[in-house]
Amino acid sequence: MLIFLDTETTGLEKSDKIISIALIAVEEGETIFKEDLVNEGKKIPPKASSINHITNEMIKSKPALRESETFKFLELNNLYDTTLISHNANFDLEMLNTNAGFSWQGKIIDTLRTSKHLMSECEEFSLQYLRYELKLYKKEKEKIIPHDALSDVRVTKLLYETLLELASEDELEDLSTKNVLMQKFEFGKYAGRYIEEISMIDRGYLEWMLNNIMDLDEDLRYSIKYYL
Repeated sequence: MLIFLDTETTGLEKSDKIISIALIAVEEGETIFKEDLVNEGKKIPPKASSINHITNEMIKSKPALRESETFKFLELNNLYDTTLISHNANFDLEMLNTNAGFSWQGKIIDTLRTSKHLMSECEEFSLQYLRYELKLYKKEKEKIIPHDALSDVRVTKLLYETLLELASEDELEDLSTKNVLMQKFEFGKYAGRYIEEISMIDRGYLEWMLNNIMDLDEDLRYSIKYYL
């Protein structure tokens, strides 16, 4: 079974909560769609609502994550031979773990990391950027609402199908475990400049990043260490 998964949350910190979860499960020609709004007891800040368009009123009477039908389905199919596919899988799985004590037992394919490996020429790798860069929108059969969990799952599925044109399922699974050697900074005072260049002109800044930014993206940390 393949399970395409996405969550929407109150924010990006470990203390934040899942407020929406959706999946598409595919097995032997059968496709199952699941989607739920959930209430984990944390107020949704306006910034989060401005992105995912989920309000506190919308989740007021919704069940806790573990009581939702989508989570129950995911838990039931948490098997070693099931493959979970997500864009930035580490984030979704970490949120599921901190919110519900959930640990995935099956295989994992991260379309974010595999896209970075296989499409390094792309300027960005957000799901919506790749949706337009790769013209995935031409294959859409339903209306897509960015940052709606089920819509994002649909786009992730299309992205996965595109990645299969470049690598096998086993290769995608393998690439999902390997760090990406990044060439440029995507943020900060050196955004857009080559990491290798900065390692030669401002080595101290890179060392400061490694020692002081505890939640530094693991691929960026790997890349800085490589160039140093």
